[in-house]
Amino acid sequence: MTDAIERVPYDEFSMFHENAEEFGIDYVEPTVRRVSVTMDDGREHSALVWGTGLPELVLIHGGAQNAHTWDTVALALGRPLVAIDMPGHGHSDRPADGAANVPRNAQDVAEMIRVLAPAARAVVGMSLGGLTTLALSAHAPDLVDKLVLVDITPGVNRDKAKDIAAFVNGPESFERFDDLLARTIEFNPTRSEASLRRGILHNAEQREDGSWVWRHARHRVFEPDTIDRDYGVLWDQLEGHAGPLMLVRGMREQSVVDDDDENEVRRRRPDARIEQVDAGHSVQGDQPVLLASLIEDFTFNH
Repeated sequence: MTDAIERVPYDEFSMFHENAEEFGIDYVEPTVRRVSVTMDDGREHSALVWGTGLPELVLIHGGAQNAHTWDTVALALGRPLVAIDMPGHGHSDRPADGAANVPRNAQDVAEMIRVLAPAARAVVGMSLGGLTTLALSAHAPDLVDKLVLVDITPGVNRDKAKDIAAFVNGPESFERFDDLLARTIEFNPTRSEASLRRGILHNAEQREDGSWVWRHARHRVFEPDTIDRDYGVLWDQLEGHAGPLMLVRGMREQSVVDDDDENEVRRRRPDARIEQVDAGHSVQGDQPVLLASLIEDFTFNH
């Protein structure tokens, strides 16, 4: 007799109170809805729209993440905003040519922002999302007023990102949820188990046979040479962005930004605001309330 498959229930809108409780945010039930935008070729890309007013911010996650990585930041901000699932991630369809790269991401993201948040005051990009935002600022400069980079510069390379790549390129599927959770805890020793459990539920799905697969791994969207691509053009785009720029740099070992990167940002953009915070690469996970306050101050107070 075959053992019954244990199904893990998932409601993507049911856990916001946990985010608020963990980080001491006064909780008011948010208005959040999932929407999709159809690309010219018929692909559907997905996003979370927070609030009922005209979105004031666009948040773009990193590689192998999804829009829910911003949940605590969004709760702390309390502003209408859009959090995008990038191509091949979350609930979005795969990239146009089957594999992700920064220019193609920027083209798709531009289509989404024109529909969902054309008057956003700032675009916030973390990791791959930050590189995408730099490309977006050149591809569609009218959509990027203020620009926030979260622990990323075009100085990223394979060596700096080797630990992250090792985690992302690990097993495609896991027999049990607990196996996936154990691997995630091992890679994120400073994060609470509750927050990592929420993250997995948002970023993985259970198959009919009971096994689990990362949403991004369904497509294996990363081109092999992407992390070693020449990002010189992105440095030029950082320098050429006409609006205000802020870099939020994590100072823990897991960060992919080093002193040379920070100095290059200062050289190319002497006017840039640079904030060093006690966080790893995923600042939005380690210090979401602080990150929200930095975004708020940068975007709306200056």
